[in-house]
Amino acid sequence: MSSVPDGGAITAPQGYRAGATTAGIKESGRPDLALLVSDETASAAALFTSNVVKAPPLVLDREHMTDHRLRAVVVNSGNANAATGARGLADARQMAAMTAARVGCGETDVFVLSTGIIGHYMPMEQVAAGIGKVEPSRGGGGDFARAIMTTDTFVKEAIERFEANGVSYVVGGCAKGAGMIHPDMATMLAFLTTDAPVTAEALDQQLRYAVDRSLNMVTVDGDTSTNDTVVLLANGAAGGRAIDAGDTRAAGALGEALRGVCTELATAIARDGEGATRLIEVTVTGGASWDEARRVARSVVRSPLLKAALSKGDPNWGRVLMAAGNAGVPFDPGGLRLWIGETLLFAKDTTTGVPESEAAKAISGDTVRIRLDLGRGGESAVAWGCDLTEEYVRFNADYVT
Repeated sequence: MSSVPDGGAITAPQGYRAGATTAGIKESGRPDLALLVSDETASAAALFTSNVVKAPPLVLDREHMTDHRLRAVVVNSGNANAATGARGLADARQMAAMTAARVGCGETDVFVLSTGIIGHYMPMEQVAAGIGKVEPSRGGGGDFARAIMTTDTFVKEAIERFEANGVSYVVGGCAKGAGMIHPDMATMLAFLTTDAPVTAEALDQQLRYAVDRSLNMVTVDGDTSTNDTVVLLANGAAGGRAIDAGDTRAAGALGEALRGVCTELATAIARDGEGATRLIEVTVTGGASWDEARRVARSVVRSPLLKAALSKGDPNWGRVLMAAGNAGVPFDPGGLRLWIGETLLFAKDTTTGVPESEAAKAISGDTVRIRLDLGRGGESAVAWGCDLTEEYVRFNADYVT
C-alpha cells in the first residue's frame, strides 16, 4: 500500500480534479458538497445496494451508467435524498444538470450521490449555490474525502500502484461509512479512480472481483443502506494499450490493485464503526469453495452476541462456533479448529482447555484476529467488523431521523 499524497487519494491518478465546499446541508456547518471531475470522459463501472428501498439518485445513476462512461461525480452529505419519491428524483436530475453545466459535459456523464438522513427533501437552493462554489483541483482529493463524511470520525483514503503492458498506473480511492453497514453487491459510498485505460467490460469484472473480496466483507451493524454505491472511473490519462477482459495478466494486475485499495477502505470503515473500540478480523480457511468460506466469515463477524462479548474483553469463543454453524455451510464440527490470535481454543470437536485468562490476552488490544479452519478444502476468505458497545446504542437512539 502506497502512502496517500497531501492532495488526496482520488486525485493521485493523472487527469482528475476534486474539491468541496460547505453548502449548508449539514447543521454542523462542516463541508457537505463535493465534486470529482475527470479531465477526459472516463470508462466507468458501478455497484449499487441490494436494498429494495433505493434512494432516487441511484435510480438516476443506473440510467446514466447505460453507456459506462462518466465525466464527473457530485456528492452531498447530510441528506440521503431517500424516501423522497418523484421530487427526490427530480432533485437528483437537477443536481446532474447543474454539475454538467459547471463541468461542461452532458448530463448523462454525471453521477449523483447523496448520504445522510433518510426522508428529507434536498435543500436545492443550498445545493445549487454549493455546486457553483466548488473549485476542483489536483490537490482537492482530501477535501472531497472529508466532505462525504457523516458519522465518520476520520477520513478514509488509500492508493495502490500497478504495472500493465509496461506502463505504471495508480488506483486511488476514498470512502465514507461508520453505521448502517452490511454491504451486499456494494457498500456505503466508495469512489475509485485510475489513470489506466480500461474497457468497460474489464472494469466491471475487476470491480466486482475486488469489492466481493473487500467491501462486501465488512459489517458494522448488519444493516444495508438505501444509498450504498461504489463507482470506479478509468480515464486512461497515463497512456498505454487499453486493458481488456481478454488480457488476463493486465486485468489481474488492475484487479489486485483495486482489491488492495478496497481492503484498506473496508478495514478503515470497520475500525470506525459507530461506538466501536475494537476491529475484528475473521479469517476462515479450509473451505470447500471460496463462497463457503465467505459465508462463514460473514456470519461470524456480524454476530451481535460475539460483538457484544468482545466489547467487554470476554473471549467467549463458543459464540464463534455458534455463528459459523448458522452460515448454512454443511461442515463437520469434528473437523473444525479455532484460534483467537495465536491461541488454539477448539480442535477435534472439543475445547483445548486453554484458561480463560490466557484467551483474554488475545483480545486485549484494539484488533481481534479470529481464525477458523473448516477442514473441508483449500479455499479461504477474510471478513472485517467491530465490537458492539453501549455507545452504538446511545448514538443511534439519539440520531435525528
